[in-house]
Amino acid sequence: MLNGRRGTFGSFVMMILKCLVGAAIAFHYAANPAYAVDEIQVYNADIAAPGTFTLQQHLNYVWSGNTTPDFPGGFASNRTLNGTPELAYGVTDWYELGLYAPFAFDNSGTFLPGGFKVRQLFVSPHAEDRKFFYGVNFELSYQSPRFSQSAIGLEIRPILGVRDLGWEFIVNPIVDLSFAPDGAPAFAPAARLARNTGGDTWVGVEYYSNYSPIGAIPPADQQQQTLFGVVDFKVFGLDVNLGMGFGLTNASDSIVTKVIIGRAF
Repeated sequence: MLNGRRGTFGSFVMMILKCLVGAAIAFHYAANPAYAVDEIQVYNADIAAPGTFTLQQHLNYVWSGNTTPDFPGGFASNRTLNGTPELAYGVTDWYELGLYAPFAFDNSGTFLPGGFKVRQLFVSPHAEDRKFFYGVNFELSYQSPRFSQSAIGLEIRPILGVRDLGWEFIVNPIVDLSFAPDGAPAFAPAARLARNTGGDTWVGVEYYSNYSPIGAIPPADQQQQTLFGVVDFKVFGLDVNLGMGFGLTNASDSIVTKVIIGRAF
């Protein structure tokens, strides 16, 4: 039985590699993926248990940010509330399906629907019990014109992590593709270093960036780079992630706070 499960997982790994190759070929045709940020999270390869649903609410507020939109028709990030509810379902111990419904409130308080996203997450089984864990997430999105220059987008998020001696270090070397008439794909790596301080509580830092477009990375002061101080804990049966971020470059939002609240059903 175990060998059968390993064989099935191996076949999906091969499928994932083929998808990555296909995505690399698609780089030539992809467009500049400027978009609103509704999810600020480093993926750690944890998934819902088979047959179980999880529900998360992501929220982030830009206290001090850019006062001009990233693209014509978009909205400036300054004083905006961005977020998305996320419903996920554990299919197996290595495969999860998820659905998002992004939204934002701009600085005038106007509600902006962002479309929807569907994701497929493949991971090493029982990542929480492993010293080394890995996975890859594919996220296909339909986004409204205020959120993105392209209606259709694809995020490819590899997951590589090490957890030992009360520490964890995780890297998500993200590639974003959007299929507008012109532009290039974006490289937006994220990383997390955290320390377990007892029980289910972790304290650490998370790094988010956007080095785009691939092949023509702009100077450092034009890149988006943000460093968050974060804490993760459980309370009343809820998983909570809190963070405050500070922009490291002129092109980054200066001060951002975030919260992710989740629960399994």
